Amino acid sequence: MIIRDMLRAYAPPPMRRLAEGDMRALLPPPGLLRRLPPPPLLPLQPPLHRIVTDIARKHPRLFARLGDNAGRRFLVDVEELPFVLLLQPRPAAPTFRAYHRHRVPAHDVRIAGTFEALFRLLDSEADSDALFFSRDIVVEGDTEAIVALRNAIDDLEGPLTEDVAAAFGPLAGILRRLLAALRVIFEETPS
Repeated sequence: MIIRDMLRAYAPPPMRRLAEGDMRALLPPPGLLRRLPPPPLLPLQPPLHRIVTDIARKHPRLFARLGDNAGRRFLVDVEELPFVLLLQPRPAAPTFRAYHRHRVPAHDVRIAGTFEALFRLLDSEADSDALFFSRDIVVEGDTEAIVALRNAIDDLEGPLTEDVAAAFGPLAGILRRLLAALRVIFEETPS
């Protein structure tokens, strides 16, 4: 009680919000990551490759369900990040790579939204149509490819975030705890 009162009185605003139970205070301010110099992307490429190859191995139907759309390039634009992600879900050789925003690669589909909206979509917590119609997620490009990807993700058993965590082997437990903390942040605090 005393510590909470001291935080409310003397701490910087983010710590005050945290003391009042606003778990979003743990997240960086909106746009902060985008204002930082572009990070080196080379360290991100191996984990992204591991994620997509593990998911392709565990869920071959996910990629097969895309049919002819498996050759399409899906740009994932997480608004808070200083980079974008490009997914090419070819069953035999899927790729998932990060690119700097000033060098956005050619793509057939763009899926953009906040980290929260995209996380809820991958975690099977939100209906993709509801996110689209509320404009929490914006999709542009090849409509047939967008619908095929949405249907393939909707057909999965369980959240895709679990497969992302499992791709990290011994570090999966840490990533699961981080994802659980993010779920709490998104569920318990108002937007």
